Amino acid sequence: MRNKKVVIFLVSFFILLSAAFMTYYYNLSREQPRRLPVLGAGDHRIRPFSFTDQNGNTVTNETVKGKTYVVEYFFTTCEGICPKMNENMSKVYQAFRGNDQVMILSHTVDPKKDSVAAMKTYSLRFDADPKQWLFLTGDKKDLYDMARYSYLVTAVEDTGTGDIRTDFIHTDRFVLVDKNGHIRGQYEGTDMGSVNQLIGDVKELLEEKD
Repeated sequence: MRNKKVVIFLVSFFILLSAAFMTYYYNLSREQPRRLPVLGAGDHRIRPFSFTDQNGNTVTNETVKGKTYVVEYFFTTCEGICPKMNENMSKVYQAFRGNDQVMILSHTVDPKKDSVAAMKTYSLRFDADPKQWLFLTGDKKDLYDMARYSYLVTAVEDTGTGDIRTDFIHTDRFVLVDKNGHIRGQYEGTDMGSVNQLIGDVKELLEEKD
């Protein structure tokens, strides 16, 4: 009988001990937001840049300094994935509209056609606030180099067909950059599940401590 009581006591003790540890780690995980990975080799950060937005204003890395921002590449005459991407990007915009800590940078891969005026007209489709959602044009090489070397995505030109609808092959990725210029995630811009993950990750970054 005594042995039975000892066994019951030990079992009860370990159950209570396990419950205490589970409660501790649960509370700890709630107190500390999930930390997103940092992408890129070494201390990879976004390099300095200078482009022109839909209002003709110069936009540089100083414009987004200290802010969390989302990047994409598209072109206004695209009839492929771009409409779906920007429809989904507008959901990201609406989720953080009016939050001055969050910005969106939409770069063209066809600056020859995507003038400031063309980008302005396109931005009006989404009622985009030019202080928060910027549509950027500029030198083609600079735009493409930023995609490849800073944002670690592909923005390349295929001039084999002569057809604007197929000449420009670009990424379907949205890129999340933190306030320190680190890449914290890449997401499939045509998939709403992935875009919802992006929205959640932006919220994580806004809570993240240095």
